Order: sequence, then structure tokens, then C-alpha cells
Amino acid sequence: MSSNQVALLLFDLAFILVLAHGLGHLATRIGQPPVVGEILAGVLLGPTLLNGAVSDTLFPHTIRPLLSAMADVGVTLFMFGVGLEIERQALRGRGRMAAAVSLGSTAVPFVLGTGLGYFLLRNHETDQKAAFIVFIGLAVSVTAFPVLARILSDRGIAATGLGGIALATAALVDVVAWTALAGVQAAIGGAGSHWRVALMIPFALVLVLVVRPWLRRRLTRGDGRGPASAWWYVQVLIGALLCGAATEAMGMHYIFGAFLFGVIMPSEGAERLRADLMQHTRTVTSVLLPVYFVVAGLKVDLRQFGWAETAELVAVLLVAVVGKFGGTYLFARSTGLPARPATALAALMNTRGLTELVILGVGLQAGLLDGGLYSLLVVMALVTTAMTGPLLTRTYAKPVIVPEATTGEPGREPDRSSSVPPVA
Repeated sequence: MSSNQVALLLFDLAFILVLAHGLGHLATRIGQPPVVGEILAGVLLGPTLLNGAVSDTLFPHTIRPLLSAMADVGVTLFMFGVGLEIERQALRGRGRMAAAVSLGSTAVPFVLGTGLGYFLLRNHETDQKAAFIVFIGLAVSVTAFPVLARILSDRGIAATGLGGIALATAALVDVVAWTALAGVQAAIGGAGSHWRVALMIPFALVLVLVVRPWLRRRLTRGDGRGPASAWWYVQVLIGALLCGAATEAMGMHYIFGAFLFGVIMPSEGAERLRADLMQHTRTVTSVLLPVYFVVAGLKVDLRQFGWAETAELVAVLLVAVVGKFGGTYLFARSTGLPARPATALAALMNTRGLTELVILGVGLQAGLLDGGLYSLLVVMALVTTAMTGPLLTRTYAKPVIVPEATTGEPGREPDRSSSVPPVA
């Protein structure tokens, strides 16, 4: 790299951080999660604004590969954090309800999404028609677990009955989504790479049966309940990166390996360590993920947005919102959840955020999406994520007070009008 390139790279990184975090802060001031402002920053820095003059000047083609590499590292750590934050304890006592709601929250939009895929094939030809249809169904079925958890925390309802059900349901939806995406990518791989994809099965078994017990022994024997040392974080970081490299070498995407490594991290006896790891990971990704938003935004081009694209966007939004909201609400009501909490849960499941961008990036890289459809789906992710806060405010402004039987906390009187009933 020349001296000018180094200077431009450092300037770009500083500019990205200022704009992304600035718009993220503005988003929080109007009741939106920060990711809405950060995604918007990526779109504004893309070719849509000023006919591409901003993106061409700030991000010339000699700099973009370096930004893409930084973005890949950020997404790897983000996916490790997603796996780490999936709290298995949230399913305790709510497994049946979470399973039922996650089925409705996934199956209904997926079925509608496959029909949408047939519709979109008219203007977006591809050699992988079956994979394209399945991918569209998957793309509209996603829920962003990290964004949902942040919304619950910001509104002070993460520890309530509604919050527990929402977290448990979103965790199951995430696991189903990543598993289905792995299946789609395995199916579209070349015939010569199928034997490498099959290595995912022994790889996952080694992680679960060998690596996880070893980590549990190390943590419970050592200082798992104490603060995490810098060396512990380095070891975990090495593990996440190596798992990402392994799945990439198998013909899958690196996000799967990082996600799996986060999922198998033990929780019992290592509560403080997990909390410290989450904090360290968030610190690093707060620097690298804005770069990913810009890299994703550079591929979003809305300059040729016409009536045909508007019709497609309306169709995508209708399927994404109606499928996710309706499926979640109907299945939540079928489990006995009252109407108001069921509506709030449906609003929460409609958020997509960065998780959707990651999945769309995989689809674009695999050749399932063209630039125009990718741009429309990014807009859908932005709109549905921005809808979540206002919908939640209108449908369930009053926080849930959980009965003592659900939380086990004495001295809290339940609000029978708003509480989620305890689940057997």
C-alpha cells in the first residue's frame, strides 16, 4: 500500500465510525435501535447518493478490498456473539410455547416467501431457481435476535414474561434460519465440493462432544466465575476465527463456524466469563460492524428505482410483514397467550436488522441475488426494523409484570391485566 492509500484508509475508517455512530445515536433519540441509523449510514455512503460521487471519492476500488476484509472479521465476531448470547436458560419453562410460536414465526412467512420467490423470478432470472425460491422464503422469515434483545433491554422488559418468551422464540428462529441457510448453500455448491460440505457433520460433532466438554472442564476448574483475563479472550477469539476458517474451507460460509463456536460455549459455572466475553466482543464489533454496513451499502443502488421496483418492494414488504406478524400472532394465541402480549410478540419478531444483511450478503455472494433485488431486500430490512419500535409502543406500551410463579421473585404483585400467564 502506498502512503496515500494508508492515509485514505484511516480517514475512511474514522469517517465511517463518526457517521454510523452519529446516525445510530440519532436513531435512539427517536426511539429506534442504533442499527437503523447504522444501516442508513451504509446506504447513504453507497452509489445512490449524488449518483455515486461520494462512494467513488471516499471508497476507490483500491481501498474496498481492505474494508471488505475488516468487515468480514467484524461479521465473524458478530456471529460468534450471536451464538454466545443465545441463552439456553430462556427456554426453561417456555420450551413448548417458544417452539410453537417459532414455528408460526418461521413457517408462515417462509411459505408466503416461496410464493414471492416465484413472483420475483419473472424479473430476476437465475440458474438456481429452486435455491432462489427457498432463499427468498428464508430471507423474509428472519428475526434479528441481537436487535430484539437490545429493544427489550432498552424498554426494561427483558426480564418479564413477554421478554423471556420473545428471547426464547427468537433464539429458536435464529437457529432454524442459520441451519436452513447452511442447507441452501450446501445445495448450490458445485458437485466437486459436496464432499467438503459433508465434513460439517463431523465438525459439529467434534465441537459438541469434544471441544465443549473440554471448555467446561477448564472453566469450572479455573476462574470461570471471575473476570475474564485478556488471555482467555484471545483464546476464545482464536477459536471463533479458526471455526470460521474451517467452515469456509468446507465450502460453507465462515459465519456458520463462528456461530457454532459461540453456541457451544458453556454457560454453567462460567457466567462472569461469558458476560465479559460478550462485552469484549461488542467493543470490537462496535468498530468493525460499521465498516460492514458501508461495504453492504456500497452494493445498494437505488438510482434506477422505478414503478416495477416499487411494485416488487411493496410485494416484499407485504409478505415479510404480514407473514411474520400474522404467523407469530396466530400461533401465540393458539398457545393461550392473551391478545395484547401476542400482538407485541408479533411486532418484536418482525425486526430483522443486521441478521438480515448478513443473510442477504451470503445470497449475493452465492449468486442467488442480483444487485437490484439485493437493494430492495436491504430496504425491506431497514423498514421492518424501523417498524418494530413504533408497533411495540402502540400495541404494548405498558411493561409486563410477571407473576411470582414465573420469576420466583417474592414480593412482586402481578398485574393480571397485562402479564403473560406462567407456562408449565
